[in-house]
Amino acid sequence: GATSGEVFFCGIAGERFAVRNSGANAVVEGVGDHCCEYMTGGKVIVLGETGKNFAAGMSGGIAYVYDENENFKVNCNRGMVDLESIDDADEKIWLQKWIERHQQYTGSKLAEKLLKKWEDVLAKFVKVMPLEYRAVLEKMKIESGSSN
Repeated sequence: GATSGEVFFCGIAGERFAVRNSGANAVVEGVGDHCCEYMTGGKVIVLGETGKNFAAGMSGGIAYVYDENENFKVNCNRGMVDLESIDDADEKIWLQKWIERHQQYTGSKLAEKLLKKWEDVLAKFVKVMPLEYRAVLEKMKIESGSSN
């Protein structure tokens, strides 16, 4: 399979960030239009504003967007994805660890600020989950459960 990498950007990316991402994990502090377009795998964490048409044609992977001003729904192309809150305890820990790593690697003041009020911040994260990908994950969970 494809190898996966990781990137941490202390700053805002331009348009089409993580287009066709198939396995990398990325943390970025804001993005332009068309982020995560045609994404098939990996995880993208956006700690700030997004441009329009986020997640167009996104069939896999997961994105997490800190939606401080609650305007992300307008910028997200919801044709192939659901927007959810983060309820799973392991997922909350994973997200916090990646933001901590981002802060350690880049010295990000934004990450530092968010981590200081983590519980409030966590409630404002939106999980962008492709419908196709969720179906695959649920099928895998059922199959692994039935073989035990």
